Amino acid sequence: MARILIIEDEPSMRMGLIDNLEFEGYETDSADDGVVGLEKINNGKYDLIILDLMLPRLSGFDVCKKIRESGNKTPVILLTAKGEEIDKVVGLEIGADDYITKPFSLRELIARIKAVLRRSSESDQNSNSIMIGKLELHFKTFNEFENGTEVQMSHREFELLEYLWNHRNQTVSRNSILKDVWKQEATTTRTIDNFILRLRQKIETDPDHPKIILTVHGIGYKLISG
Repeated sequence: MARILIIEDEPSMRMGLIDNLEFEGYETDSADDGVVGLEKINNGKYDLIILDLMLPRLSGFDVCKKIRESGNKTPVILLTAKGEEIDKVVGLEIGADDYITKPFSLRELIARIKAVLRRSSESDQNSNSIMIGKLELHFKTFNEFENGTEVQMSHREFELLEYLWNHRNQTVSRNSILKDVWKQEATTTRTIDNFILRLRQKIETDPDHPKIILTVHGIGYKLISG
């Protein structure tokens, strides 16, 4: 069963999550501030991280950013008490895989956890290695290389690129991407556009004049291969 790290400073919330996730059969570990949480991430092995945004000493945003910068691709679900769209967008853009807004139901959280773990497992099972532009991608291990040097890419960036590859030479709409990659997780098409810009920076020889990920105006995107 999956091992989940819960980083949450509110004692009642943290203990409630531990009790309910262990009841569901998950193994749990926990931390009550961002610094301790980051230390556990750096020194342990987890299948999923549940990360509160508003933490003492080091915010959830900073924790997420640091683990992605280190190359750690463990899936992250953000917990936020805020409703502003900008918080959600920024969270996803720095590498989080999903978010859930407090207060939330246990049923919704478990559904989100299962969905994120399922996507991670499906990607692990894909052992193909392919070239897209400047990058060599290893779908099984979530590794990307340019001329033998590993390139840092978030879990969601990798999922989006893999989705485009699986639909290569086809036009995919932004709505299809929202449905199939983001699972309609209350994000916006602007977020998708920002992710596409970041992918172009990594795979295109000239990102300002893309030859691989093309914009199909008014519809979406097309990845050109061979």
